[in-house]
Amino acid sequence: MKIITFINQKGGSGKTTTCVNLGACLAHMKKKVLLIDIDPQANATIHVGIKPHQVNVSLYDVFIGKKAIKETIIPTNIPHMDIIPSNINLSSAEIELVNMMGREKLLKQAVKNIKNNYDFILIDSPPSLGLLTLNALIAGSDIIIPIQSHFFALEGMSKLLNTIKLAKERLDADIRIKGIVLTLFDERKNMCKDVALKLNESFKNKVFSTKIRDNIKLAEAPSYGQSIIDYAPQSFGAQDYRALTKEVLS
Repeated sequence: MKIITFINQKGGSGKTTTCVNLGACLAHMKKKVLLIDIDPQANATIHVGIKPHQVNVSLYDVFIGKKAIKETIIPTNIPHMDIIPSNINLSSAEIELVNMMGREKLLKQAVKNIKNNYDFILIDSPPSLGLLTLNALIAGSDIIIPIQSHFFALEGMSKLLNTIKLAKERLDADIRIKGIVLTLFDERKNMCKDVALKLNESFKNKVFSTKIRDNIKLAEAPSYGQSIIDYAPQSFGAQDYRALTKEVLS
């Protein structure tokens, strides 16, 4: 059983898109998958066709001790894939938990009770480096970093890597970077090729060979509450995420 955290403090990196579509690919392979949406914006929740304001329970209820984690799991429209949804209530968790002992490990402790029910647990973290992201990091065993094929996307990498290092050293987190995946890639643009080159020079074997090409279908799928595999199975986006899934499994 693998717990994979998808993290990047920069918005627009393709983090949620990668988390949901990788999960959908695994589910289509008959793997039992749980998505955990720990982002108050609830993009992963919306992506699988669930309206955040209509959910009765969410991850917030787990953090404040109102519900056991198994009580917050709901099925998605994708067979073999469940989700623990998020909503705007989660945005207040960082303030409410500020004085709680062990607040960085709340999610890790909760996940222990359900992890044997799944083959993969995928955690979609917020675009920040606060308490919620720390919980996502510490709960996982592997980290996947989606990064937009843009010059400025490289600028935040050192801060992100330092946060991962601190989580390992100070909070005794048993985590490793499984890989970095380039998103919104367009091989016709020199900028995209330059970013790919710099990433490979800096991180070598940590960069996935699969690149997620810029594809309008990937942008459209969330508005229909579907994964790219279900919305446009023959698109470049679907092809790329199938290839990335095989690479992750290898």
